[in-house]
Amino acid sequence: MSASTLPTLALRGVDHTARPTWKLRETIEFYRDKLGLPLVHVISARGWGPATHPDFLHFFFDSGNGSTIAFFYYLGSDQPASLDGRAAMKPLPEDHVFDATHTAWLVDGPDELQAWKQRLEAQGLDVSVETRHEVIESIYVRDPNGYFVEFTRKLRPLDDIDATDAALTLQAAIEAEDAAASAGRRVTAIDEIWWRKAALLDERDGRNGGGVRIYVPKVDEFAALVKDAAARGDCRVQSSEGYDCIEADEPIEFRRKVLDLKPAVWYGLFTGGVHGRVEVLDRERVVIAPSHA
Repeated sequence: MSASTLPTLALRGVDHTARPTWKLRETIEFYRDKLGLPLVHVISARGWGPATHPDFLHFFFDSGNGSTIAFFYYLGSDQPASLDGRAAMKPLPEDHVFDATHTAWLVDGPDELQAWKQRLEAQGLDVSVETRHEVIESIYVRDPNGYFVEFTRKLRPLDDIDATDAALTLQAAIEAEDAAASAGRRVTAIDEIWWRKAALLDERDGRNGGGVRIYVPKVDEFAALVKDAAARGDCRVQSSEGYDCIEADEPIEFRRKVLDLKPAVWYGLFTGGVHGRVEVLDRERVVIAPSHA
């Protein structure tokens, strides 16, 4: 059966997420007692599949809106050494591989996010500062296993431009990786994907030549960058479908505090694509110079 003849299907939301745990009592106390999530189901079973699979408990907590968060507790097995000490880590992304796997729960607005922060801190938990991403604002805490738990509120709904921009970003990433692989190397800097994405938009909009071109999706979180550029004498701003394009003939600099952007948004400032060399991108300033191509 070809893809074109397959029926159209849609998912109905998250039923559950699951993690292994070697801390039965602590995990129950964290989710049921400290977070207040009802324990709603437990499976107790012999190990199945390979002979090395231990007997286990699989227990579920209600995480709202029909979803649950679940844990596998493997009887008689030992926690992997890779998990040692993780529960005591700060709620910061100290291990980008381990911490990329996490659960994020939606809360209703800024007041509820603050109420959760107060509840968690009242339980003696170490809670992160509020982190504003592009479309959400979140706080983080670690559970007794060291897993990230995120509480987040939506800053705006996703729109058609988000889907269009996402498709272009991943197209640029795949093309960049294919080109790198053919040259016997790997893509290790996001600049390469930003440059490839700008090339796709240049082709779409019929732009070419040297200088600096910064494509900015027409969304609220990056509006300050366009506003700043439009008020300056060293930049030009042109509008196209879904994007504003900032152009300059000489190197240009932007300051984070002038734009009033949170760091998590600032570090993704060129997500729309950039034609030029990003010479500086630190916590407070960026400098983009014309490319030689």
